[in-house]
Amino acid sequence: MVQSFPEFWSAQRADLPIVPTPSAVHGGTYIVTGGNHGLGKEAAKHLARLTASRVIISSRSVPAGEAAVAEIERDTGIRGVAEFWQLDLGDFDSVRAFATRVTELERVDAVIENASIALDHWTESGGSGAMEATIAVNIVGTFLLGLLVFPKLVESGQKFGITPHLCIVGSAAGFYCEGVLETIDGDIIKAFNTKGALPMSTRYDSSKLLQLYVFRELATLLPYSKTGVVVNYLSPGLCNTGLARHATLKTRIVIRLFNMLLGRTPEMGSRTLLHAAVAGPESHGKYCADCESERHYVPDWVCNESGKAIQKRLWEELSGILNDIEPGCLSRALSTAR
Repeated sequence: MVQSFPEFWSAQRADLPIVPTPSAVHGGTYIVTGGNHGLGKEAAKHLARLTASRVIISSRSVPAGEAAVAEIERDTGIRGVAEFWQLDLGDFDSVRAFATRVTELERVDAVIENASIALDHWTESGGSGAMEATIAVNIVGTFLLGLLVFPKLVESGQKFGITPHLCIVGSAAGFYCEGVLETIDGDIIKAFNTKGALPMSTRYDSSKLLQLYVFRELATLLPYSKTGVVVNYLSPGLCNTGLARHATLKTRIVIRLFNMLLGRTPEMGSRTLLHAAVAGPESHGKYCADCESERHYVPDWVCNESGKAIQKRLWEELSGILNDIEPGCLSRALSTAR
């Protein structure tokens, strides 16, 4: 059962805990995509304060990334921990280059895939393998990066005796799209990547539902019992982060009004990222929200037989796309679970 509105209201106004302790984070290496603003930047500040050894944030913009590192150092008083790496999830060459750098690190404790975009008008990604930007960033680029870095997470767990995490930052907005995917004949991602085939007004919400289904299949294929890596999904709640800054003025105004009424601050929302990064094996394959990993947040229609069929359809389609982009990326990740 999904949260009722009174439950949502209460959760939005709650003072969320900072779950990780310094001893849990000390000496670790954490990667936060989209760490140049909002939730990602605030999570990076917390990780630095919690005595992480390295906190790597990503941004498409070099000046924005460098400015974020300067702000993290200024606000925490800690230098030499935060660093910026450029990444454009809509450019798959950029994703490959970023993942290669990750594999060269000594260890990786958690990859928090926080970067997303929210658009309500058709825009194509400008990088390699151009496609509709929301799908390119929120789905294809996100899971391509996850698969490419997964073997490194497994290696880190085995070498250092830690429990690495791959965290996908999603949204409960996807739950407003009940029945949408079931109306699509044939390839689902192809339909979203065809101009005019589906409305753009709900594109962000739909992308988060796609993301949840793909995550659920990935977590099933990569069980913690075989890989030693926790794969979880989290919703930070409604947060005043400027996520929709590239949307139309009308959409920005509506979201701004909701945020004024109920939105969490970026710092408060970032605590959900911190929770997911240390939530442990019990959170594997789970939807986390409000610094908890409880199944009751997920609607029954996501988990029933119809939902499972959609999940399989999506995975089959996306795995083909990912293997076309980077042959062998799927088999290398899946081999860690054998």
